[in-house]
Amino acid sequence: MHPNSRKLMAAFVATLPPPPLRIIDVGAQNVNGVYRDLFAGYDYVGADICAGRNVDVVMHSPYDWRVGADWDVAISGQCVEHVPDVAAWAREFGALLRPGGWACIIAPWRWGEHRYPVDCWRVMPDGMAWIMETAGLIAVKTRMDQNDCIGTARRSS
Repeated sequence: MHPNSRKLMAAFVATLPPPPLRIIDVGAQNVNGVYRDLFAGYDYVGADICAGRNVDVVMHSPYDWRVGADWDVAISGQCVEHVPDVAAWAREFGALLRPGGWACIIAPWRWGEHRYPVDCWRVMPDGMAWIMETAGLIAVKTRMDQNDCIGTARRSS
């Protein structure tokens, strides 16, 4: 994870209400950095499709997570570009949130190939808005920042 991704997630965290909130981080395995420390005081759960550092819950598959649907906040950083079927992934991501919940996705829009195990996409603001819409969420803001595209959204009440 590069410094700009952490900066963007830290800015998102600053917009959240204080704890207690239940946070799920999709694609949380520590490959080269994590967001966990940014959520100090919150009930943070790292989820990924395989066991590893920073993974508290191993999901059933990339498109069938079975981790419940009552999370206050769902985040994912530097993950969606590694998912071949983004629509299926987005539907699972959106289904995590309780009504009124918040979401944040960060993905590269300009970055070299980094297979882990595959590298499929780069995301622009319109694509991020599509991901949020496909997830059943209401996009609050999508924008590019350095090498990343960030999208924030809410689940309708």
